[in-house]
Amino acid sequence: MAKGKKTKQAKGKTITLKMAQNCVQLALDGKRSLDLSFKEISTVPKCIQKLCDMDELDLSRNMIRKVPDFIEQFISICVLDLHSNYLEQIPATIGRLQNLMLLNLCNNRLTSLPSEIGLLKKLHTLNLGLNHLDALPASIGALKELRHIGLSDNRFTRVPGCLTRLDKLEKVNLDRNPIISEQSPSHESIAITERLYLVKESFLCGDCLNKCQTERKKLEDVEERKYDLIKHPLDYMMH
Repeated sequence: MAKGKKTKQAKGKTITLKMAQNCVQLALDGKRSLDLSFKEISTVPKCIQKLCDMDELDLSRNMIRKVPDFIEQFISICVLDLHSNYLEQIPATIGRLQNLMLLNLCNNRLTSLPSEIGLLKKLHTLNLGLNHLDALPASIGALKELRHIGLSDNRFTRVPGCLTRLDKLEKVNLDRNPIISEQSPSHESIAITERLYLVKESFLCGDCLNKCQTERKKLEDVEERKYDLIKHPLDYMMH
């Protein structure tokens, strides 16, 4: 390398309004989608504010570090895909996207979420997998239309309590989180969750419900025997 020259930091590509317009897709049902995925951009282009009448906005698989406040102008979108970027936070203005039904924030660097996310009353699917979250804002409990929430590969040590307030919730993905086992007598052992889904009893058939209740009773009996063995080891030795 020649002396006196400095290495330049890698910058994302620039998207012009004309380029963005060429990325607009029209579906058979008439919905319009702006697809800026795989564009190697590090910032959300300001020019797309002129295309805010979209139904869907895809900014996934880029190098975006910040979601600008002007995202609030996309009040018509029902799908916002921001997965696989470098996001560390989400602006409070996200709460103004009142028509949003699907929000994908998977594979970023989020450590927290704004409480305003609880304003997304029409949200059906929320994907937060592959982040650095260890808690959810209590306002998540206000998402009464939420059916699916992905929380895999985060830092949750327990199932977020706010999820119990979601009457329509059908599936919770908590794969590969350091969930603290509530069955442990000492509450010190940590179990890595491989498959953990929460469903309401009303979604289970009679046979499945009976099976779940039987398996739970077996686990309770095993833990009770372990506890007795710790407290009264001589009784077990004599038998």
